[in-house]
Amino acid sequence: MDFYRRALLAGGMAWAGGLPASAQIWGEAPTPAAGDAGAPIWPPAERVSLWQDAPPGMPVRAPVPSLTMNGPKGARELWISGVAQPEINVYRAAQPDGSALLVFPGGSYRFLSVQNEGIDVARRLSPFGTSVFVLTYRLPGEGWNQRDRVPLQDAQRAMRLLRSRASAFAVDPDRIGVVGFSAGGHLAGDLATAFDEECYAAVDAADSVTARPSFAGLVYPVTTLQPGIGQGESREKLLGEHAPAALVARRSPVEHVRPDTPPCFIVHAMDDKTVPVEESIQWIAACRKAKVPVEAHLFESGGHGFGLHAPPDLPLARWPDLFGAWMRRQRSRGMNG
Repeated sequence: MDFYRRALLAGGMAWAGGLPASAQIWGEAPTPAAGDAGAPIWPPAERVSLWQDAPPGMPVRAPVPSLTMNGPKGARELWISGVAQPEINVYRAAQPDGSALLVFPGGSYRFLSVQNEGIDVARRLSPFGTSVFVLTYRLPGEGWNQRDRVPLQDAQRAMRLLRSRASAFAVDPDRIGVVGFSAGGHLAGDLATAFDEECYAAVDAADSVTARPSFAGLVYPVTTLQPGIGQGESREKLLGEHAPAALVARRSPVEHVRPDTPPCFIVHAMDDKTVPVEESIQWIAACRKAKVPVEAHLFESGGHGFGLHAPPDLPLARWPDLFGAWMRRQRSRGMNG
């Protein structure tokens, strides 16, 4: 996607970036490697295309890539839409410990918040041994056929490619987890419960590898698309208007948690007015019923979309520390959950 690099340079959006002050909680970060300070924020130098040819369900007119800076004044961040060729964006750990994280940014399936919920995840975790892979998945409302399957197709394919190429990325194939935010949390939940759903024709040998994540982090996640509970915009963008009840149920991952769902980690603010905390509470209950290991952190305040930039005076700002400690504990579980 050379388009992205050209657009960033033309728009003056290539800038140096260190961790913001509110993102320093993970620990004493190692000194960045020489040259990092001048690197453009997006895209990374190393990227992997998911599909050898056109992705499944390609529309007659392919989506046109778009990058914009959005968010409140003083907190603008990079959003991407028009994903015609989904990619794994690679952020290798300088000293890998074998752990890996596939990241699904949120955006109501309307855009991808690749900075706050992607790039900054890599900046926080990769200095501490975890290689991070940010997925720019296709947005279902951009003309794709069988739109309800499109994000899951990309998530499954990405996990299979990472696992099949684990040695090349210096990661342990049994320690590749996912973390998703908001609609990306829905996708993480969908992958965690529908990793074996046959939703695309096999492309190559990588598709014989399991797509089951070793563990799953869900941050202010959309876990159901049921009317009156689920986030309406995510439901409409994924399923279209007036989706039949059976389709709504099929793409509501909380209804499909089962004993082989990987261990889960939940983060949610109780005052979230975009995705109600009840969605996470339902997920916790579903995991407990299925005897799936689950750790949950529900905070009094923080709202929605805080990602890696929660105000440092809030307890919520420590969630990456908690997630990192939990993630390291998954090493002994491996693929057996």
